[in-house]
Amino acid sequence: MNHPDNRGGAARPNLLVILGPTASGKTRLAVAAARALNGEIISADSRQVFRGMDIGSGKDLEEYDGIPHHLIDILEPGREFSVFDFQRHFTEAFNLVTSRGRLPVLAGGTGLYLDSVLRGYRMVTAPENPELRRELEELSLGQLRGRLLALLPEQHNTTDLLQRERLVRAIEIALHQEGSGNSEVIQLPALRPLVFGIKIEREIVRRRITERLKSRLNGGMIDEVRRLLADGVPVARLDSYGLEYRFVSRYLSGDLNRNDMFQKLNSAIHDFAKRQDTWFRKMERHGVGIIWLDASADPLEMLLKEWHSREA
Repeated sequence: MNHPDNRGGAARPNLLVILGPTASGKTRLAVAAARALNGEIISADSRQVFRGMDIGSGKDLEEYDGIPHHLIDILEPGREFSVFDFQRHFTEAFNLVTSRGRLPVLAGGTGLYLDSVLRGYRMVTAPENPELRRELEELSLGQLRGRLLALLPEQHNTTDLLQRERLVRAIEIALHQEGSGNSEVIQLPALRPLVFGIKIEREIVRRRITERLKSRLNGGMIDEVRRLLADGVPVARLDSYGLEYRFVSRYLSGDLNRNDMFQKLNSAIHDFAKRQDTWFRKMERHGVGIIWLDASADPLEMLLKEWHSREA
């Protein structure tokens, strides 16, 4: 495991982590912390890795204001980006940043990605298996769920249980891991993380989510999804890329009118923010120490004070 508790005289941390639900101000805090601590940001976001997916994924690149950032715009849309891929790219970015004598600042809200490096998931490569995929085509969604849970009773990524494409891929990976003894395994760096979470009132998050969604819909998000579809990104792949791309795709296909699309998407993002908080609390139960910062106070001041106390 790679999650030593950094309290009580432990070694000086070599990774700053900032997590929180969507619309909590993670990027703004990460940029300010990176500027104060000579850092570079490593994004932990499952969609910001894709080029051309800017508005729907909330890249807000103007917020970085010259601070170097990694794992953003590294793949063409339509590709798959797995937890294994995240671990590999994170390791490369971490080593690059530290080689420059700077501090890696891991920031984002994709709990699975964060957990995979903080708790050292052992991930292996898994090529596509056409024969298995043909076999799985005959199974219903419920049967696929049962197949995956039989392989992984404590399945950690609940998203894999909701979408057919992800279910098939998760079964493929699980069976490959079960029968493989020589697959590539990511060797994560020796991490001494200091993890901060943003604590913010739920009503404030709800208001920010709704305001931000209106702004993005009026600011080109629909055209962004239309362009992705025109460029040949399959609807099923867009569906797997998350809520904004899923619901706007359904609007563009005529399955939803604009008002229904907005209402359903807004509600789904609110629910997603709650699930993020649940995931972070689960990380704590599994041993990841998170220092919670009150967003209504001065989170940067609290973060820096805590960080500098560990440098002695």
